[in-house]
Amino acid sequence: MTPTELFSLPFMQRALIAAVFTGLAAPAVGTYLVQRRLALMGDGLGHVAVTGVALGLLTGTSPTWTAVIVAVLGAALIELIRERGHANGDVALALLFYGGLAGGVLLTGLSGQSATHLQEYLFGSITTIAISDVVVTMVLAAVVIAVGVGLAPQLFAVAQDQEFAKVSGLNVRAYNLLVAVLAAVSVTVAMRTVGLLLVSALMVVPVATSQQLARSFRTTLLGAMVLGTFASLGGLVISAFASFKATVAPGPTIVLLALACFAVTWPIGTLLRRRRRLATPFPVDPEAPPLHEACDDDHQEHHHGPHCGHLAVEHGDHVDYVHDGHRHAVHVDQTGAPHYDEH
Repeated sequence: MTPTELFSLPFMQRALIAAVFTGLAAPAVGTYLVQRRLALMGDGLGHVAVTGVALGLLTGTSPTWTAVIVAVLGAALIELIRERGHANGDVALALLFYGGLAGGVLLTGLSGQSATHLQEYLFGSITTIAISDVVVTMVLAAVVIAVGVGLAPQLFAVAQDQEFAKVSGLNVRAYNLLVAVLAAVSVTVAMRTVGLLLVSALMVVPVATSQQLARSFRTTLLGAMVLGTFASLGGLVISAFASFKATVAPGPTIVLLALACFAVTWPIGTLLRRRRRLATPFPVDPEAPPLHEACDDDHQEHHHGPHCGHLAVEHGDHVDYVHDGHRHAVHVDQTGAPHYDEH
C-alpha cells in the first residue's frame, strides 16, 4: 500500500488528527510538571484514570468522560495531599495510584469486558478511535493548549517560585490546582494515543528534549509542543508502515521515537551547556589580591583565571580580563605558546 492510499483511509485520518492534538496538549502541561519537579504525576493520574475507564465500561457510558471525571477528582486529591505536606504523603499517593489501577481492572471484570478491551486504554489504540472520540480529544486538547499557553506567565511564576508568586498577588493554590486538572485532562486526551500507562512519557520526554536546546521557558514550552507533535505523528506513521510486516503498536512506537529524539539532542545539549559555562564571566573574588598585584607588565608570568583577581568580561566565544585599564584575552600561537592579545 502506498502512502497516499494509506493516508486516504478514514481510520488513518482520524488517527492523524488525534495524534496532532495529543502531541500538542501533553507537553503543554508537562512543561509545568517538569518545572515543579512533578514529572511522574502524569503516570500516577494514568493509574487513577483506569478506574474511570472501567466505570464507563461498567455503566455503559463513554469511558473518556468517566475517565476525565475520575482523573480530575484524583488530581484534586493529589494536590491536596501534596500541599498539606504530611510525612506519609508519599504513601497516601502510592495507595491512590495502585488502588486506581487495581480498581479499574476489577471493575472491568465486573462489567463483563475482557482484559483485551481494557488494553486499548492502557497502551493506546489510536487506529481504532471513533469519530466521537476524535471530537472529544480535539475539544479537550484545545482547552489544555489554550490555558497552558495563554496563562504561561502566571503558571510559570507559580511553578518557578511560589513565594514570589504569592508576593506578586497570584493565587498559588488555584494555579497549582489548575495545573493538576490540566494534567488530568491531558491524561485522558492521550489515553487512546499512547495509553494510560505510557502517557507520562509523552508529557515529560519532549520537555526534557526541548530543555537540551532551549534557554528560555517560552522556547522550551513551544519546542516541547513541536517535538510532541513530531513524535506522535512520526510514531503513528512508522507503526502503520511497519504493521504490514509485523504487529507494531502505535503507542510504544510514539514513546520510543520521543526517547530517540532525546538521545540525539542530549550530547548537543551537553556541548552547548559546556560552551556557555566556558563563556560565562567569572565573578570578582573579594578576597583576591588587587588588580595589579602578582602581574608584571608583559603578563607572561601571570595566568588569568577564575581566581586571579582581575575582572572577567564575556567577549563572544571567550572571556577577556581587565588589566591596566585594558582587556586581555589569552590565545595560543602556532607554536603552542600562550600569549595575550589586547582588545
